[in-house]
This record gives sequence, structure tokens and C-alpha cells, in this order.
Amino acid sequence: MTGINRTGVNRTTDKRLSCWRALLTAALAAAWLTASVGASAQSIMPRAPEIAGSSYILIDATTGHVIMEQNSEEALPPASLTKMMTAYIAEVEIDNGNMSYDDLVFISEKAWRTQGSKTFVDVNSRVRVEDLLRGIIIQSGNDASVAMAEHIAGSEAAFADLMNQHARALGMENSYFVNSSGLDDDGNTNLMSARDLATLARAKILEHPAHYAMYSEREFTFNGITQANRNTLLFRDPTVDGMKTGWTTQAGFCLVASAERDGMRLIAVVMGTASEDARVVETQKMLSYGFRFFETYKLYDAGEVINSERVWSGAQNTVDLGIADEVLITIPRGRADDLVATVETDEIIRGGFEAGQVMGTVQITLDEEVIHAGDVVAMQSVERGGFLRRLIDALTLFFMGLFSSDDN
Repeated sequence: MTGINRTGVNRTTDKRLSCWRALLTAALAAAWLTASVGASAQSIMPRAPEIAGSSYILIDATTGHVIMEQNSEEALPPASLTKMMTAYIAEVEIDNGNMSYDDLVFISEKAWRTQGSKTFVDVNSRVRVEDLLRGIIIQSGNDASVAMAEHIAGSEAAFADLMNQHARALGMENSYFVNSSGLDDDGNTNLMSARDLATLARAKILEHPAHYAMYSEREFTFNGITQANRNTLLFRDPTVDGMKTGWTTQAGFCLVASAERDGMRLIAVVMGTASEDARVVETQKMLSYGFRFFETYKLYDAGEVINSERVWSGAQNTVDLGIADEVLITIPRGRADDLVATVETDEIIRGGFEAGQVMGTVQITLDEEVIHAGDVVAMQSVERGGFLRRLIDALTLFFMGLFSSDDN
């Protein structure tokens, strides 16, 4: 049979088309389902864990972004967290060249008699600054704190004034100091907020990194007496490398901790918990939440070009616009593709400007929330064009304006 059964051919073709339509429909449905599930999974963000403390805060140390907080601006007794400021001032003095680790500090009777946790310095002896600093940070030595205060400022009262000045310079708006140790002083006590403590911790880490390694040391031996670091998180979590504990009856159990995982560093502060174990457990809750659901994301490299713009009346026709300094932000994990950048510049850019001159702004939003706002700068200098260039561009802009007016 040489003839073609067109009906058969048509019927076969119809079956093939139906099969392809079914496959295509299934594929599209699967793709839609996958996208929907992916989007749904990506947008899932649990609420922050409840923390059993008077106040707390969790920040990204690199960006300063607050991930979670509660009563973070309330001024509360910080107990030995005070010593973070005492150590900070010592670190500033060292980095400014006003003293060194090897300087010898005279131990007064007042310092020697100071009660509470001790480094066990001997009265009328001389102790190296480095040993006192370790005594303050690792052993939480009240005697070491008073000795350091007297060495730097002459008296503890004068040092407290210095502490308050440094607090104001750092923007610590809810802190007030009367002594260097955190002990109750005849009914007067130091006051600090959780936010201020996070600010101080961040300044220590970013501005005086050479001293930060001391906060991770697990023990310190002085005068034949070995004492373990009171920050027990150092022994529980290998990513934790600082910072300081505190306790008094009035303050409760407090802790400032910092940890780094996969290039992200967090600072957690909890104040007024019920026990030594509780402050560790509550801090671990915050750190786990922050690391699991957030990331430090590099938005722009230093000097990164983000677009080019027309230059009028200039020696060149275009200029690259970009970001002067590296920009890092904190965002929920997996949301980088959802960031929206809006760049605003002058409608007309004329030649005659230097590299680095601000030419506009860039705003980054996520779900309509502003995550970052910063300047956009010229990446090159552009001189004014010659007379003929300026004349041609002036006429061009004039006629463009006329046509634009006609269109309106």
C-alpha cells in the first residue's frame, strides 16, 4: 500500500502534540511549584527567641546593625562589665603611646584593700601594665582595676571622670561611672545600658584589635595563683573569643560575648539574668539565632563603579559613578537577590569636578525597608571642556529643553 493514511498521520500527530502539551504543562507546574516553595522557604524567618534577662541586644560587629534587642537603652548596674571601659581606656593609652605593656604600676594600699574578685597584687609592689590588664580582663580583679585607674589618672575619682568622657565620645548615652571596678560605692553605682555595652565592645574590637586576644585567654596566673576566665562560654563554644562577665546582687548575672563564624562577627549583651548558667544559655540563644538567620553581606567594594553618566560641557563625555568605601550590610540569609538599589544624581552633570566629589546618592531597600543609604561619587576628575564644546553642549541642552517643553 503506497498511499498515506492522512487520518492516521493526523491522529498520530495529535497524540504527539497532546503528549508534548501535557509534558510542558507538567514542567511549568513543577517550575511554578519549585519557585513558590523556594520563595516561601526563603521568606521564612522565625521571630527572635525570648531572652530571660532585664535587657539584651545582639548586633553585627562589622556593620553595627541591631538584630534583636529588648530594653537595650535602659541604664542598669553593670557590675564587672564596668571593667570593659577600664580596660578600654588602658588600651587607648597604650595605642596612643602614653604607656606600654612594660610600664610598672605602683600598687597602693587602696588598690590592695579593694574587696571582691582579686588579681592578688601585693601592696607597695610594682606590677607590669600587661599583667594588670590581664588581671582586669581574665580574672576580673577589682584590685587590678583600681591600680590601673590610679596609674592612668592619679586617683580613681579622676579616672571615673575620664571614663565618663570616653563614654560620651563613643556615643554611650546611657552610661555613668563612679568607679573603675563596678562595685557599689557607698550606695552609688555605675550605670550602663546594653546598647552602650555593645557600642563599647564594638569599639574595642574594631579600633583596638591588638589587645582583643586577651579576652579569649582561658586562665591567668599571677603571684602564684591561677584563675580561670569567668566567661565560661569560652569553654563551651569554640567560636566565642570574648568578652566579659559581671555579677552583683543588684545587677544580677551579666555577660558580653563576641563570636565569629564564617566571617561574620556578632556581639551579644545580656543583663540581669538569674544565674551564671542562665546568662550563658540566654547568650547562646541570641548567637545561634543571629548566625543561623542573618549574614554580613558585601554590598560594594571600595571604588566599585555602579553606573556611568553623561557629562555636559566637559573635557570628556561620560564619568563613572561609584562607591568610595567598602559597604557591608546585615541582611536575612538568602535575601541578597531581593535587594533593590536606587541611584539618584543631578539630571545634568557639567564638567569641572574632581574625583571623589559627591554626585548623588544610592539607597538600598529590602521589602521597602531602607537597609543602606550613602553617597555616590565621581570616580574620575573631569575638567571643563573648551569653548566650542561648551557652546555645542549649551545649544544642545537648550533645544532639548524646548522639545521637552513642547512634549509637555
